[in-house]
Amino acid sequence: MSQVSLQDIKLFLLDMDGTMYLGSKVIKGAPEFLELLPSVGSNFLMLTNNSSKNSQEYQKKLASFGCNVSQSSIFTSGEATALYLQQTQPDASIYLLGTATLKNEFEKHGLTLHNGTSSSLPDIVVVGFDTTLTYEKLNNACRFLSEGAQYVATHPDFICPLEKGTYMPDIGCIINFIKTATQRTPTVIGKPHTFFIDVVTKRFNIPREAIAIVGDRLYTDIKMGVDSGITSILMLSGDTSEEEYNNASLKADYVFNSIKELGEAVRNAHSR
Repeated sequence: MSQVSLQDIKLFLLDMDGTMYLGSKVIKGAPEFLELLPSVGSNFLMLTNNSSKNSQEYQKKLASFGCNVSQSSIFTSGEATALYLQQTQPDASIYLLGTATLKNEFEKHGLTLHNGTSSSLPDIVVVGFDTTLTYEKLNNACRFLSEGAQYVATHPDFICPLEKGTYMPDIGCIINFIKTATQRTPTVIGKPHTFFIDVVTKRFNIPREAIAIVGDRLYTDIKMGVDSGITSILMLSGDTSEEEYNNASLKADYVFNSIKELGEAVRNAHSR
C-alpha cells in the first residue's frame, strides 16, 4: 500500500495525552496546528483513550493551552464505549469501574448502572480509567466476572504520560490486576478497536483514505491506523521513543518528533 500524501488528508484524528500536551504542559506547536488545518481545507477530531474525563472537561483543558476546540470535536473512549453498549446491549445492567464523569456519560446514553451491592448479577462489568479506584470496586468486579458477567474495557493503555518523562498508571494496570484474579480479559472498545473509526466515518461521511490518526502510542494509535486502513502518524513526544520505534515490528506511515514538525510538513505539502 502506497503512502498517502499529507495534502490528501482531510480529517486528522488527534490523540491528546502525549501528542497535544504532557500533563499540564502544552506541546509546542499544538495550538498552531489546529489553526493551520482550516486554512488547508482539513478538519480534526480529538480522539482520546482517556475515559476519566468527558468532552467538556477536555475542552476546558485544551482552552487553557490556547487550543480552542468545540465539545463536538472531542471523542473519548468513554463516550465510544457508551455508544457501543447503547447500540449492542441497551437493556444490560452494567457494573462500572470509573470516575463520576464516566458514570454520567453512561447515564446520559440511557444505560443502567448496577450499584455493586445488589444481590443480582450485572450483565456486564465495564472497566474505565478509574482515578477514584478502591479495593471494594476491584473486589466487586472480580466477583462479578468470576460469576459469569461479560467484560468490557474502555481502552488498554498501561500508562498515562506526564511532563518530564513521568507517568501515572492507566487502565492496563487495572486490567492486569483483574486478569491475575479471574483469568478474564476484556473486549476493548477504544483505540486500537476499529469501532472508533466506524463511528468517525459515519459522522463525517468521509472515506478512510482521507483520514489520518496522529498519536504517540504504537499499540493503540498506530495499530488502529494499520488495522482500520487509515494513515498512521506517530509522534515521538509521548509514550514511544525513537529507539523503541526502530526496534518495533509495527510501523507508522509517518513519524515526527512533535506536532510542530507535523504542522510544518502539512504546510509544506500544501505549498507545493
